[in-house]
Amino acid sequence: MSDRLLLVATRNAGKAKEISTLLSDVPYKIVFPDDIGLHETREEERIEEGDTFEANARLKAEYFARLSRLPTAADDSGIEVFALGGRPGVKSRRFAMFDGLPDQQDQANNDELLRRLAGLPPNKRGARYRCAVAYLPRPDAAAVTFEGICAGRILNTAEGTNGFGYDPLFWSEDLQAGFGLVDPAQKHTVSHRGRAFRAFADWLKKKIEGTGGQMGQGGPCGPA
Repeated sequence: MSDRLLLVATRNAGKAKEISTLLSDVPYKIVFPDDIGLHETREEERIEEGDTFEANARLKAEYFARLSRLPTAADDSGIEVFALGGRPGVKSRRFAMFDGLPDQQDQANNDELLRRLAGLPPNKRGARYRCAVAYLPRPDAAAVTFEGICAGRILNTAEGTNGFGYDPLFWSEDLQAGFGLVDPAQKHTVSHRGRAFRAFADWLKKKIEGTGGQMGQGGPCGPA
């Protein structure tokens, strides 16, 4: 394993597990905020004030890069339901306005989404997952961004227990199956986060190869 560190700015255990898998072949040791002593603060709670996934990913990456002085990647993701005008969108994590443990928060959000879509037939329940990843090789660098999208629809009831967040309600067009029912490896092949982080990983490996393996140690890097 490389002794070079890449900070991924998330405290969500489900995301961290997925991202660790998706970045398993990059020449960095993947670490998360708590791993390097960056414990959550009230200031951090106010980071995500952007009105797009990309804006929020950039804000998180910039914040944690300043604190850690490490190469930093951050993502923002959520689900957009067409019948709701694209909501919950960037408010996906706080859709139900419920404060509690992550599993309780997920359940409250899922219940709220089902309530709002009650009575709609399958052809009116179209949705897509979206993920934006922002990467900064150093705090003063311009962010490089990547996006992944996964199309599908919202089920009438939760199915399965795999994944996290809205996964038990999301039927994937690519897999012709619900995310809550498929194993993680299947999900990663088509998921919004899988697509965004694979694009980032591929770009990162090419950049490192092109700079003689010095990226992340102060070498020049800007938007692709």
